[in-house]
Amino acid sequence: MKQFSADNAFTGLEAAIVLIAFVVVAAVFSYVLLGAGFYTTQTAQETVHSGVVQASSSLEIVGDIMAIAEGDNPTRASYINTSVALTAGSTSMDLTQMVISCSDSNGGRNPSIATNTDINSCEDVLINAVTVEDMRWCVSAKFNDLNPESPNNLLEPNEIWILSIGMPPSATLNTKGTINLQPSVGAVVPLSRTLPGAFTRVQAIH
Repeated sequence: MKQFSADNAFTGLEAAIVLIAFVVVAAVFSYVLLGAGFYTTQTAQETVHSGVVQASSSLEIVGDIMAIAEGDNPTRASYINTSVALTAGSTSMDLTQMVISCSDSNGGRNPSIATNTDINSCEDVLINAVTVEDMRWCVSAKFNDLNPESPNNLLEPNEIWILSIGMPPSATLNTKGTINLQPSVGAVVPLSRTLPGAFTRVQAIH
C-alpha cells in the first residue's frame, strides 16, 4: 500500500494559499482600475459640461466701435460706444457680472472699470475722466429689447445693447489701446484699436 508523506499535503495547502492570494490581488487591482476609470469618466464629463457652458455664454461685437470726443477742439476721446450681442445659441447673460478693463500705450490702466448703481443709467458716466478711477461704463441703448417696460440686467438672445465705456485721460491722439470685456462665464472679448490723429465729435476707430 502506497504511503503519502506529509509534504504532499503541505504543498497542496501552499498552492491553495497562493491561488487565494492571486484572486485577492486581482480583485483589488480590478477595483483600482474601475475606480480610475470612473474618475476619468467623471472628469471628462465635467470638462465637456464646462466647455458647453463656455461656448453657450459668449459675447460678440456688432458693427463699428465709435469714439466720442467732447468739446469744441477735443484732444482726447471721452468714451467709446460698442454694440454687443450674444453669439448664436448662447443663453442670457447678466452684464452686471462682467468685468471691463483697459490699457493703452500712454500708460493708462484700469483693471476694473466701475458701473453706475444702475447699469441702465448713464448719469455721470459719459464725461471726461480726470483719473482712471473716474472711469465708468453703462448701457446707453438697447435694440430688440424683450422687456422694454421693465429694464433688467440680462442681455438676451436677439438683443443688441450699446455699451458706453469711459476712456482714461491718456486716450489722446494716436493712442493704441485695448479694452477687455470679461463675462462671468465665457471668453474674454478684446477690443484693440488705435485712436485717430485728429478728433471729430463722433468717429469710428480701427
